[in-house]
Amino acid sequence: MNEKIEAIKKQVRAANYVSAAQIYLKDNVLLKEPLTAEHIKPRLLGHWGTCPGINFVYANLNSLVKEKGSKMMLVVGPGHGFPAIQANLFIEGTLGKYYPEITTNEAGLLKLCRQFSWPYGFPSHSNPGTPGVILEGGELGYSLSTSYGAVLDNPDLIVACLVGDGEAETGPLAASWHLNKIVDPTISGAILPILHLNGYKISGPTVFGRMSDEELIALFTGYGYTPHLVSGEDDQIYVEMQETLSKCYSQIQERGAKRPMIILRTLKGWTGIKELHGLKIEGNHLSHQVVGTEAKTNDEERLAVEAWLRSYNFNDLFDSEKGWSEEIKAGIPEASQRIGDNPHAHGGPTVYKPLNLPPANQFAEDATVPGTIGSSSMRRAGEYLKEVFRLNKDNKNFRLLSPDETYSNKLDAVFAETARAWIWPKKEWDKDLATDGRVMEILSEHNLQGLMQGYVLTGRHAIFASYEAFIQIVTSMVDQYAKFLKAARETDWRGDIPSLNYILTSSGWRQEHNGFSHQNPGFISDMMQRQGCFVNIYFPPDGNSTLAVLKRCLESKKQINIIVAGKTCEPRWLTTAAAEEELKRGLAVWDFASDENPDMVLAAAGDYLTKEALAAITIVKQEAPEIRLRFVNIMTLTALGGDPSCRAPFTDFETFFTEDKPVILNFHGYPQTVKQILYDIGGTQHRFSIHGYVENGSTTTPFDMQIRNGTSRYDLAIEIFDKMNHHDLADKYRQKIKEHGEYIRVHGVDPEEIENWQWQKNS
Repeated sequence: MNEKIEAIKKQVRAANYVSAAQIYLKDNVLLKEPLTAEHIKPRLLGHWGTCPGINFVYANLNSLVKEKGSKMMLVVGPGHGFPAIQANLFIEGTLGKYYPEITTNEAGLLKLCRQFSWPYGFPSHSNPGTPGVILEGGELGYSLSTSYGAVLDNPDLIVACLVGDGEAETGPLAASWHLNKIVDPTISGAILPILHLNGYKISGPTVFGRMSDEELIALFTGYGYTPHLVSGEDDQIYVEMQETLSKCYSQIQERGAKRPMIILRTLKGWTGIKELHGLKIEGNHLSHQVVGTEAKTNDEERLAVEAWLRSYNFNDLFDSEKGWSEEIKAGIPEASQRIGDNPHAHGGPTVYKPLNLPPANQFAEDATVPGTIGSSSMRRAGEYLKEVFRLNKDNKNFRLLSPDETYSNKLDAVFAETARAWIWPKKEWDKDLATDGRVMEILSEHNLQGLMQGYVLTGRHAIFASYEAFIQIVTSMVDQYAKFLKAARETDWRGDIPSLNYILTSSGWRQEHNGFSHQNPGFISDMMQRQGCFVNIYFPPDGNSTLAVLKRCLESKKQINIIVAGKTCEPRWLTTAAAEEELKRGLAVWDFASDENPDMVLAAAGDYLTKEALAAITIVKQEAPEIRLRFVNIMTLTALGGDPSCRAPFTDFETFFTEDKPVILNFHGYPQTVKQILYDIGGTQHRFSIHGYVENGSTTTPFDMQIRNGTSRYDLAIEIFDKMNHHDLADKYRQKIKEHGEYIRVHGVDPEEIENWQWQKNS
């Protein structure tokens, strides 16, 4: 054991030196001469405090991997500990595999140090350019849920998840301990959470760091884990860690519901500068980022940094030409077992397999007569997803995620093929619960998002269904993922992965019963800001279109797809063949609702908004059949950023919207979202009128929601009549709006002519 411990300690020493050297040095990386100002970077960036703990964990995990031959990934919550990740990737040779210029000698070490936190070099945080990384960690709170997603349906994989004690204070992380209740260890891999208590955040103590061992044991035992405490000094902590890892590995092999976890206490900034300027550094928040920020200009600080670096005796472990000593090399796992080069982290054919998908028309309903009533987008989607589960039953590479809303969102047809994952106690009256269920429900959007990211980034397929208003809870997480995906798409050694897919239903337009709090299309607006041609928002106008969109999303790769569709019974407008044809372009002129040589163009994006637009056409044709209208349905919007040619559907503009005619657009979301797109299209602003959700809502009737926001058939007809100088007709429908308000105040529901409206062009 002593020989083994000494070898691990040397690996930690080496990693600590390389971690610190990256932060400070741009030259003299082996300290062959006294450290001078010229050797120190002009800007000192990075975080030191958490690095020693990461290095300690990494070296000990390497020892376990070598001994057991395990397949292991490491997910590090504190992504600012990136110097430590880089250091270990450098030691094990993975960094050199993907960055051949980072050779294992003095020249390679010099390049590594010079490029850290340097323009066009390596960033300061974990990132998609880092081998083995599936979580940046720049925004804390998602390490454990991402790790659980990575092991789902990966029975041979172990993910060690290092949770920082600052990160552990976040709401998402706090809830993610409960994921052990829905991830079955008998069909999935294993999580080994390591709660790293170094006691401090940026400028103060952590809650977990100040809790007693007894409190921590009680807490995590209650969460359903078997906690193991590791702490101490010198050899003691190394011995404890090795013994604990051995116990945890044995418990993992048992695949019981009671999962092991480690509570690791080390000093923040461990092995670094003890004191500086009379202030405590090691074991205090002052070691969190750069210690000695003025080392380039302050002699006292530079000497302290030099003494610290020399204390590792790095030259005993690393030769300027030959690289690592034989003892360090002996501690590195075989190439196929290296933590930083686990294939699950990199996508591609090793882990990515396309889904077996049914044809879109398999669950379609007859739409040969446009406007036929009887299609529900979510009912169609539920039938389709049920078949996806059936076709991929043996592959075990598909999951549906929902925060307790599968029934509410009318997707419960899937329960004919699978169930909700649940491994905790069950009652005899519970339904659709099974240990091997493939529907993941927990009332935490953050954790569902983390599960999906971990699952997708390791090559499997998923779809997240949510009430439209509450997907906003994870907007920041999706923003972070979009940044990760953008960079990953530009990293040539990261292979194909499935897309992130969302269904947003129970939209604000039909949340009239739940009221204002449930009326929010803001996720669409945020996603439209993403840079690049890989974020797509789909507005299928009916159930058949939803089937076509769903198939496209599930067969796509490296995208973020958002499907916005309702769950109520609505008219059918398109056959699946027509929907698939419209999808090719993102929009289409609907001939059955259009005239040749139109005086005006009426357009819509969104199922309820499409119905109102078409209802407005019936009003106009009934009242003033001489007015010639064209109807354009918009099924796809693509994010604003990147090449303008990708901004479906606003290329080839005049083909659909004419060169000079007025256009009224009825939009599912905030009008400003579309106005941003039109801003870049010259000569359009003056002739476009955008209707959409303008933050007017309450508990009311469905049609009153449209009236309150100016998107109703009456509002659209009024604008058409005014533009065509039929002001008397416009006044007639202004009166109808007034009468509608009076009617619902008395009766509490919309009048029959609204409730039972059916399409009829009348011309």
